[in-house]
Amino acid sequence: MPAIPPLPASRPLNLWIALGIPLLTAVCLILLELTDLDMALANLAFDPQAGQFIGRHSYFLEDILHDRAKELVILFAVLAIVGFAASFVLQRLKSWRRELGCLVLAMGLSTGFVTPLKAATAVQCPWSLSEFGGQETYSKLLEARPATDKPGRCWPGGHAATGFTLFALFFVLRDRKPRLAKAALVFAFGLGVVFSVGRMLQGAHFFSHNVWTAVFCWLIGLGCYWLVLYRKPSLAASPARLAPTGFAERL
Repeated sequence: MPAIPPLPASRPLNLWIALGIPLLTAVCLILLELTDLDMALANLAFDPQAGQFIGRHSYFLEDILHDRAKELVILFAVLAIVGFAASFVLQRLKSWRRELGCLVLAMGLSTGFVTPLKAATAVQCPWSLSEFGGQETYSKLLEARPATDKPGRCWPGGHAATGFTLFALFFVLRDRKPRLAKAALVFAFGLGVVFSVGRMLQGAHFFSHNVWTAVFCWLIGLGCYWLVLYRKPSLAASPARLAPTGFAERL
């Protein structure tokens, strides 16, 4: 059986961008607590005459964009698990074993963190609030929760994680297929945004819920990549390799 040649060093990773931007975003989200932006955006999606959010009972938003889309992402995750398991048997997949393992790990963590945090924070969904026809009292993320028999389960955004979990694809591909990695980054970001907006139109989440989810999913993907796949560039690397020019190349 032929030996697999050692992989070259990873492409340079600018942590000021890859880590700095999500951390700055988190700071902005904390400052957002001082404003009413979440409530203002939710009001835009609420129809006071009908007494419900404009997408509350939308077949497309619920059955297609939520249920069927989630099933497709779950199917992709299952295929990733099968591919990882097959890499121990099939020679053609052996060289991709670490990438497949990283993909499975990152996607598992990016979706698995949501439920425990929802239970721990007990943040109410917009559609449950008295301002939007519900019975619960509004409280921001960092405020104390009003007493209730039905604690919320809405922070962070779960369906947004279904899209943003695919940030893992970017990290898995960035060293070996950089052009495909950029396409994966755009796709994951776009899918997460679409899923987020869809749930906001239904009254399931506030704006900040979904942005927090994107930050968490990115940091999880970055952490898994750093621990599993990242290989430090050689000190002898060429100046051109150490000084990427475009924004995407700096990630």
